[in-house]
Amino acid sequence: MDTLDDGTEVVVKGGEPSAIAAEAAGLRWLAEPGAVGVPDVLGEAEGRMVSTRVPAGRPEQAAAETFGRGLAALHAAGAPAFGSPPPGGPVHAWIGNARMINETGPSWTPWYAEHRVLPYARQARDQGTFSAGDVALVERACARLELVGGPDEPPARLHGDLWTGNVLWSGGQGWVIDPAAHGGHRETDLAMLALFGTPQLDTILAAYDEAAPLADGWRDRVGLHQLFPLLVHAVLFGGGYGSRALDVCEQLATP
Repeated sequence: MDTLDDGTEVVVKGGEPSAIAAEAAGLRWLAEPGAVGVPDVLGEAEGRMVSTRVPAGRPEQAAAETFGRGLAALHAAGAPAFGSPPPGGPVHAWIGNARMINETGPSWTPWYAEHRVLPYARQARDQGTFSAGDVALVERACARLELVGGPDEPPARLHGDLWTGNVLWSGGQGWVIDPAAHGGHRETDLAMLALFGTPQLDTILAAYDEAAPLADGWRDRVGLHQLFPLLVHAVLFGGGYGSRALDVCEQLATP
């Protein structure tokens, strides 16, 4: 943390230039609707970004309700297509320390399989985390996504890496940081909130569903939407994440 001459507390972040460019573009895009708390990007260049600091707070029920409604409004702000990057953001982006390509598609299930599932399964195979048989299982699961993916929805404006560590609580609301923002399915952000346990999750989901009712069967699709982050974690960390991803694929591949 640093402090500017006018007393503003800021966070200075450095990293791979395309990752910083993607994060800065994502924060600006998520801030546009004014729906949830997003730090202000004060400057970004040559692999460094300066943004306002979010003071520490607590995840109280009222803040969680506000965040749930705000997240629904953020998603409703939409995106041009599934996979579309934020304006000014790179196509070759990142999710954490893993590459993420923002190629677009008109329909969610084939786009999700091609750009958010299969690339990471194949990378896990190339690294030795998955076997050829494991990748074949992932491919069988992907072949059934159209049957289990739920009704069609328009592209939502996603945070894209909405695990509990990227949600801060301050001033009676939730704030989001470190996005992997892109156009996607709104249930993916919600499933990621559940992946590692977010405080007040039931309250967030209830407020979201009241503001923007979720399609029938959304709870049954949580595993499907968690498949993307699980495979990313399998690539980055191996171990049990790969096993959890394969368990999800086994369920999806079973008629």
